[in-house]
Amino acid sequence: MFTLQGRNALVCGATQGIGHACADAMARAGAAVTIVGRHAGGLESACAALPADHGQTHGTVQADFTSWEAVRDAVGAHVAGHGPVHILVNNTGGPPAGPAFEATPEDYARAFAQHLQCNQVLVQAVTAGMREERYGRIINIISTSVVTPIRGLGVSNTIRGAVANWARTLACELGPLGITVNNILPGFVGTARLGAIIQGRAQRAGSSTDEIENQMKRTIPAGRFAEPGEVGAVAAFLASPAAAYVNGVNLPVDGGRLAGQ
Repeated sequence: MFTLQGRNALVCGATQGIGHACADAMARAGAAVTIVGRHAGGLESACAALPADHGQTHGTVQADFTSWEAVRDAVGAHVAGHGPVHILVNNTGGPPAGPAFEATPEDYARAFAQHLQCNQVLVQAVTAGMREERYGRIINIISTSVVTPIRGLGVSNTIRGAVANWARTLACELGPLGITVNNILPGFVGTARLGAIIQGRAQRAGSSTDEIENQMKRTIPAGRFAEPGEVGAVAAFLASPAAAYVNGVNLPVDGGRLAGQ
């Protein structure tokens, strides 16, 4: 029920952080994983680090998520040449921090293109194969800001909410085809992005990064930040046959932070 042997996964933003953790977890479960990212060097090294204990072959697709047209063309060419994708993980780095009020219309348009429009063309590229195989898992890595906005992440809070409702709409449309669509809402995860957010908050508050970290950890019942692999494990579960009846959910992986609010 938990194996992914014989399945092909396409994982975006997988050269580091949560994306790479998702790719790693799915590879360990037996999937052949293709990772998508901007930089050829980072892609090759991240791909080489993926386990292949089940004899599967992994691959890469280079695409820049600042252009949904480029993403559509690159992934479309991959699908045409390599066969069906059974698992799609939509994962894109968040927009820059800052108040919603200070963001420009261009900031919002850029975030919409990088997240919702790129997700849309990716789904359109892979769903035909999922439908034929009667097996599809679309997993979107979003944020707990879907439930409670995070201070200082105005554009991100806005676009994450849009992606969440887009995904739940797709869950209703694609469910009859054997395709599930679910959202993972990571809380505070020990990644480079979280480090940058902490650094920015410390500078604005005139505090140390340790003080900001401790403030954030006090909001989490688990008392710590997540490891990226803990999010990857949840993604691997949602990609597996065991999760066939899980569809259209926003699943927090946050150490209980939302429950305590």
